[in-house]
Amino acid sequence: MNSRRFISSCPSIKGIMMPEILVIDDEDHIRKLYTAFLTREGYNVDSAADGDEAMGLLAKKRYDLIVLDIELEESSGLDLLKRIKAGYPEIMIILNSAYAIYKSDFHTWLADGYVVKSSDIKPLKEKIESLLVTHEGK
Repeated sequence: MNSRRFISSCPSIKGIMMPEILVIDDEDHIRKLYTAFLTREGYNVDSAADGDEAMGLLAKKRYDLIVLDIELEESSGLDLLKRIKAGYPEIMIILNSAYAIYKSDFHTWLADGYVVKSSDIKPLKEKIESLLVTHEGK
């Protein structure tokens, strides 16, 4: 059960544990964009460029949610999804890809959500909020 409480529009409230999000994407501009946007939304955000960096961060810190690119340069995001779910099954994972075709790949079913990359960040924001609210209620 997740005992953290969050108010995404009020990040400065003392005593409130803001959700921890890890963004994993090999594209530097995407990592920076998502990190800046989610930080402004009130989340605590870290980022990793590859699977090894992500696994190192996961070993040191507890995350509530991960935004994971499927097409990583050095490794498969789907392989990383399996590794993360095996070691950290409680962490919610949103797959994020520029390719909608992966939605029908049964390997993606391990993820808690799927968002197609676009210039509009609203679908990602809505999926994150939806998962965190649903998870908070458990």
